Amino acid sequence: MIEAHEYLKKILLAPVYDVAVNSELEHLDKLSASLGNDIWLKREDQQPVKSFKLRGAYNRLCHLSAQQLARGVVAASAGNHAQGVAYSARIKEIRATIVMPETTPDIKVDAVRTFGGEWVNVVLHGTSFDAASEEAKRLSRDEGYTLIPPFDDPDVIAGQGTIGREILEQHPDLDILFIAVGGGGLAAGISVYLKQLRPDLTIVAVEAEDSACLQAALEAGEPVPLQSVGIFADGVAVKTIGSETFRLCQQYVDDVITVSSDEICAAIKDIFDDTRVIAEPAGALSVAGIRKYVQQHQVSGKRLAGILCGANINFHTLRYVSERCELGEQKEAVIAVRIPERPGAFKQFCELIGGRIITEFNYRYASDAEAHIFVGFKLRQGREELLALTDELQQQGYDWFDLSDNELAKLHVRYMVGGRPPALLDEHVFSFAFPEHPGALMKFLDTLGERWNITLFHYRNHGAAEGLVLAGFSIPEGAREAFDQHLEALGYLAQEQTDNPAYQFFLSNHKR
Repeated sequence: MIEAHEYLKKILLAPVYDVAVNSELEHLDKLSASLGNDIWLKREDQQPVKSFKLRGAYNRLCHLSAQQLARGVVAASAGNHAQGVAYSARIKEIRATIVMPETTPDIKVDAVRTFGGEWVNVVLHGTSFDAASEEAKRLSRDEGYTLIPPFDDPDVIAGQGTIGREILEQHPDLDILFIAVGGGGLAAGISVYLKQLRPDLTIVAVEAEDSACLQAALEAGEPVPLQSVGIFADGVAVKTIGSETFRLCQQYVDDVITVSSDEICAAIKDIFDDTRVIAEPAGALSVAGIRKYVQQHQVSGKRLAGILCGANINFHTLRYVSERCELGEQKEAVIAVRIPERPGAFKQFCELIGGRIITEFNYRYASDAEAHIFVGFKLRQGREELLALTDELQQQGYDWFDLSDNELAKLHVRYMVGGRPPALLDEHVFSFAFPEHPGALMKFLDTLGERWNITLFHYRNHGAAEGLVLAGFSIPEGAREAFDQHLEALGYLAQEQTDNPAYQFFLSNHKR
């Protein structure tokens, strides 16, 4: 067992600055003002591979013997560790084999090949990290390659611990430091260093709630495998924390907090608002932890810091992040409501909502008696505003339920509200565009009037200059001319979509 003072020496002597930079500790002005604390962010996205993993990988390679260097190394990873090993192997001119799952996105595979150049051979094996890891271990046994683990190794831990050394030099008076945990190498290395020099510093580990392997190990008293892990924050999607990293975290980490995917999305936005940097989900964990910890413990006037540990985000993930961040900040709520199916009922419901900013509105005829609504709206006064609205809904006799914390509703159902009506309707569907501003949706409905029964309605606030609506109307035979005249009088840009194949296939109850 390596003693704490030995880790201190290993960290101080780690030659990571051959490849790594002393990253900035940046003050987050907006988040500090919002949370009433002095908040700083360690910018590990500034490393050549956009992640702290370079430190540990390079330090491990620097401690190999001449014989090990000659035989080469092998590592299994689908992300930042692979890039760190590849970059380090090229710099040290060591042959490296990187085993990645066959399902790894091309962008990550290409990054590893680019960082490693001619010194790295990428092997795609299996459909999971576990399969890739087993193949890496086999290559190590059969070919004599030295296995470079992603976290559970003293040299890797010491390499990551150099971040703690920099933080202490950059801001020696911090009160609380928040560190993301996957396998635990980052938290173990930083905490074993800082706690020897600043025992009064509070260290809080932050885990994704669907991959909280440290919390599970603390409860069991030893590392235990999780049955499954979530993959949104893939950089910390580890089933079992390392044995050495757990030993150090158990001794030196003061508290553990878990955060949801929505809270991580909100933290990505927090970081972007202050730095204009887009963190990967795992990279934003510490900031998500700061926001939640401050609210739970009523912390104010303290000096807090987190670590942006990576910025290798898949670009298409941003669609999901944008959708969910306001829910994570508790600035948006979504509810489901049943309303009577009659002319004017839809508008009456919207009047009840009042001047709130609507972010999404899905309405669909369900039967001659009722219609179903899925509605999202901004919360300018937090959850108290939601409670006030739902109390009013209750008093007016509406059947409703809150979906703000319903993962199935937010991930899937919001896009599936509606479907075909149970009865044939004289339905015609139109798309509308109108100037977007607070109250624009209500003004649109006022202008539309109550003569024509609405059978379908979808609106989503995209933060753009125009509001876009898809609406269906029941237009009896012989009334189309009158409807067209009414539509022309509205003055909105409108286009009929009744023959659109998407509507016909998914939403219409009759063929044209």
